[in-house]
Amino acid sequence: MDNFNLSWRRMVTRFTERLPMVLGIALIAGLVLTGCAPDQPAPAGDPFVDDLGRLVNIEETPRRIVSLSPANTEILFALGLDGKVVGVTNFCDYPPEAMEKETVGDFYPPDIEKIVALDPDLIVATDIHRHDVIPALEDKGFTVFALAPQTLQEVLECLHKLGELTGEGEAARQLVSEMQRRIAEIQEKAAAIEDRPRVLYVTWHDPLWTVGRDTWIDDLITIAGGVNIFSAYFESGAMVEVEWAIFLNPEVIIAGDWSYDWANDATELEGTDARLNGRVYPSDDNLVQRSSPRLVEALAWFAHFIHPEVFEEPAG
Repeated sequence: MDNFNLSWRRMVTRFTERLPMVLGIALIAGLVLTGCAPDQPAPAGDPFVDDLGRLVNIEETPRRIVSLSPANTEILFALGLDGKVVGVTNFCDYPPEAMEKETVGDFYPPDIEKIVALDPDLIVATDIHRHDVIPALEDKGFTVFALAPQTLQEVLECLHKLGELTGEGEAARQLVSEMQRRIAEIQEKAAAIEDRPRVLYVTWHDPLWTVGRDTWIDDLITIAGGVNIFSAYFESGAMVEVEWAIFLNPEVIIAGDWSYDWANDATELEGTDARLNGRVYPSDDNLVQRSSPRLVEALAWFAHFIHPEVFEEPAG
């Protein structure tokens, strides 16, 4: 496989889950202090609006669910819906029990025939599926609901949405409440720290991909007491010249699994403060680049990387 195809496959499996992840400091306070769900769950048969702005009518509580992304699968299992999940993608590897489910092919594109054979009454998709996969499934009479969060706030909202439309609204509220508690603990500690190191997050290195503002990774950096060096320049994820990153001189570099060796060894970065001070850290792509409940675990790691003098290495 040539470099172009390899890069494309990796970008599809990582970036297309809305790796372009997002936030803004004004949203963080709301995220930590307020809930996102209505007081009472919506009854089956009511319409729901998905993250693509589509009105989706849920006739009754779903009993057979197919997930078309690893993040969606993690959410479904976290809500206690594992017994109703009948199909997942080849990339759905967490929790381990997800790998025991029937697979419907790749994250993109999935195998439509396999999905049809499972006869689901709910398919949970993402924005990468909007132009071809979702229309193809709806033409066959299936109900498709898309989750496409970009910010950490929106991830919490997605948990509520999926909980309400699957009859697990209370489980979603409890899960979000626990996530907010963990976020608040880290945010409170980090807020008292005056020093806010410049941070570069490396999504991929060939070419260099990173994230700007309005992304959940920017949120993680901000809440953990750092400053994303590209936050002021663009939204979402973007490809940038290495020279730009060098000019902005990160004090901390956090790199995904596939890019850590490059970030730690590349001669181009050897003059940055991060490299000079040995502050290049590897991060688990599955924690950081999925819009799942495990983002609170990613936050704990980011806090440790950015302020090890305050935050201990997370257990486990």
